[in-house]
Amino acid sequence: MTMIMNDADTLSKAVNKLTKSGFTENFMAEQTKIKGMTSKKEFLPEELEIAETFRFDGMTNPQDDSAVYAIVAYDGTKGTLVMSHSAEHNQNVELIKAIRKQ
Repeated sequence: MTMIMNDADTLSKAVNKLTKSGFTENFMAEQTKIKGMTSKKEFLPEELEIAETFRFDGMTNPQDDSAVYAIVAYDGTKGTLVMSHSAEHNQNVELIKAIRKQ
């Protein structure tokens, strides 16, 4: 796993640094596919690979925990997927778990 950053202590810093490193797409795990919100491209989990994962703990509430995934698609599309661990998120967690790790 390549380390892109070593000083990202917040979720926004991690996303900003990944974006500057070429991870420009914003992925969202929908019902049956992972969708690029800018490109509108849709991917199956097996068409993607997680290059890095960054986890952030909520200071006072475990439901505030979140993760940023740096994802590379088979066609070269690179982007991030932000996953909140609160009950309020609207992402398909099972699809995210099905993406292979580098």
